[in-house]
Amino acid sequence: MRRLPPLNALRSFEAAARLGSFNQAADELFVTPSAVSHQVKALEAFLGMSLFRREKRKVFLTTAGEKYLVAIQLALDEIDSATRRLMASPNAGAVNIAVAPAFLTRWLVPRLADFQKQYPDVELRLSTLSGLIDFEHSDTDMAIYFGDGRWKGVEAHFMRNSAIKPVCSPLLLEEGKLTKPEDLKNHTLIHVSSRSQEWHQLLHQEGISWSRDQKSLTFSNTSLALNAAMEGLGVALSDSQLIEREVQYGQLVQPFDMVLQSARNFYLVYSNKRQPTFGMESFRDWLMVKMEEYRETDTGNQE
Repeated sequence: MRRLPPLNALRSFEAAARLGSFNQAADELFVTPSAVSHQVKALEAFLGMSLFRREKRKVFLTTAGEKYLVAIQLALDEIDSATRRLMASPNAGAVNIAVAPAFLTRWLVPRLADFQKQYPDVELRLSTLSGLIDFEHSDTDMAIYFGDGRWKGVEAHFMRNSAIKPVCSPLLLEEGKLTKPEDLKNHTLIHVSSRSQEWHQLLHQEGISWSRDQKSLTFSNTSLALNAAMEGLGVALSDSQLIEREVQYGQLVQPFDMVLQSARNFYLVYSNKRQPTFGMESFRDWLMVKMEEYRETDTGNQE
């Protein structure tokens, strides 16, 4: 059984210690100074030691009081944070997840039936990711980031590497004007604004010079870029795992065996200041298993 003092006594002690005054603590807590003094004395009796020195209507923390204040403030902050999270999302089985649009629609959604089958009591609330999440001031529980894995304040779980490949409509190949990598100079290259250097990097890697007259189109996200490629508007770049269905249905093809190993990877992230809920743990565990299955399949295909 935990040996815990009354919460009101802890609140009175923390306020008085932080403000250095019983009177100011009383104003903050909407009680009388004598009530604060009574609560502090009760806490000192419970602990069997003095937390304050009282000198000429002023109070000062003892050495024991200083040590205790640090621990109590951390504990009260954690209680406050947990309470706010619960009030914002009372359903402990619900998980709010922000995901990049292309990854959400092209990889995650087609596999959600498997998650629902394994975890029928967990409700996933999915939204598109538009930037880094401030988990401390958001109702978002988890997010899938694409980057280097070095973000402050988050627990980052590596999901997988990203292999970027050129893709286009089969119609471009049927025209016979895209038979070798150098032919890319004569086609429209489709860019994603947040990854505008990928085409330059891939062409440089293949020893193909960039022409000032190169035709290009730029879109705000991968999904729009791939839709343009499927319409025959040019050649786009995409992570290989995000175009599995389009390749399977013959909507997209990879014209050449060219791969750009991106310096950025996919990560599942959430605040490092909170204990994951059952729903969060369920999604994390399921996602890691799916990623491992994909890596094994991909390795087998390469062999």
